[in-house]
Amino acid sequence: NENNRINQKQHKIEFISCSLKTSMTKWKPDYDGAASEMAKAAVAFKNAKQFEQAKDAYLKEAEYHTENKALFHAAKAYEQAGMMLKDMKKMPEAIQLIEKASIMYVENGTSGTAGMALDRAGKLIEPIDLEKAVDLYQKAASVFENEDRLRQAAELLGKASRLLVRLRRLDEAAVSLQKEKNMYKEIENYPTCFKKTIAQVLVHLHRGDFVAADKCVRESYSLPGFSGSEDCVSMETLLAAFDEQDEDVVSRVCNSPLLKYMDNDYAKLAISLKVPGGGGGKKKKPPVAPQGGSAGPTPAEEDDDYEGGLC
Repeated sequence: NENNRINQKQHKIEFISCSLKTSMTKWKPDYDGAASEMAKAAVAFKNAKQFEQAKDAYLKEAEYHTENKALFHAAKAYEQAGMMLKDMKKMPEAIQLIEKASIMYVENGTSGTAGMALDRAGKLIEPIDLEKAVDLYQKAASVFENEDRLRQAAELLGKASRLLVRLRRLDEAAVSLQKEKNMYKEIENYPTCFKKTIAQVLVHLHRGDFVAADKCVRESYSLPGFSGSEDCVSMETLLAAFDEQDEDVVSRVCNSPLLKYMDNDYAKLAISLKVPGGGGGKKKKPPVAPQGGSAGPTPAEEDDDYEGGLC
């Protein structure tokens, strides 16, 4: 029965071109009718797992909808064609069609649908191409940001930030995290701002930029509830220990539940954080002045260790 239905659809497709022809009594091609028949054919091919034919039918449907100025339906057809390519394991080609669909959604004025399509595309490509996934999540975030849908934009930037950390593109991750944090601040989601501050500190310390890490914490004092919170105390302790090259305290903070149970990419940053110039996990001992001798280095002299940066 399924094969019979497929054969019927194939025969019907052969005759669709007739509906697109004009004549003395028919001035306009019936693109709407042709698109409708192609959609039915595509579903039949899809159900029979004939993905190549289904993809071709969806592309034809998209073409007819475009001719008929029905951009939303054309975009849906392109997206469906992309999903057929996904089932055929042709992921880069699938993503190209979904991106094309997202552009048409935006042109049609349905930006939210475009953002969701790009998010889906990011999830599809993430297991095989992190770089492309970052690009798609950032594009989706921009779409939602332009619509003033900051919660969705921040969530998508969060996905991009984590992948940038995984790719060790830490300078870009730092920028992305700051943008995320600003969005969460604007929608007054302060607890999430606290977590973003922790992520920022870890990224900046791995970048070798102690000053930037310290600045992130200081700027967060203006967030309601941050000062004195567990997040705040933990970061103050971490930065003080890092500055003093106290590896024991740095290790204790980085292995605490607060950091250990963050998103996996940030948790890995925490447990791999090392104090520059540290030795074997022991606390750096301050020089002790001999009895009756001259005093040890002054605090100002100790500070000179950091002149010019940590790295």
